[in-house]
Amino acid sequence: MSRTKPKILAIASGGGHWVQLLRLRPAFEGCNVVFATAKEGYRADVAGAEFRVITDANRSNKIGLLKSAWSIFTLLRRERPNVVISTGAAPGFFALKMGKMMGFRTIWVDSIANAEELSMSGAQAGATADLWLTQWPHLARDGGPTCMGNIL
Repeated sequence: MSRTKPKILAIASGGGHWVQLLRLRPAFEGCNVVFATAKEGYRADVAGAEFRVITDANRSNKIGLLKSAWSIFTLLRRERPNVVISTGAAPGFFALKMGKMMGFRTIWVDSIANAEELSMSGAQAGATADLWLTQWPHLARDGGPTCMGNIL
């Protein structure tokens, strides 16, 4: 009996969110992983892995957010992952919300940079996630994120 490898969509915006997502790579061993971010230049970070570029935006650019949401919906529909995981920000929020509606398992890992409170995206996406993680023990709570350590 052949068992197929689970397919993971690992998606994040650039900068620190992308760096933290890459630090999770050992957890993806044995899986088919598609990495997605907004910067073509990050392709070299995952050489040999599937890589997709999505449209990024932030809350101050409403049209950009619509374009980002559409590019992520299209990606999810094309890739059909078993699991969507993100470290943030807006692209991860959209990917988790849409992924959950499409029946995929979802994981949100809130940024380590948010030491005093959860990120805005994390607070909104986390409630949808099948697994919602924070990297700060004092931010973990019942009905909220769980702390299992940090990724730095």
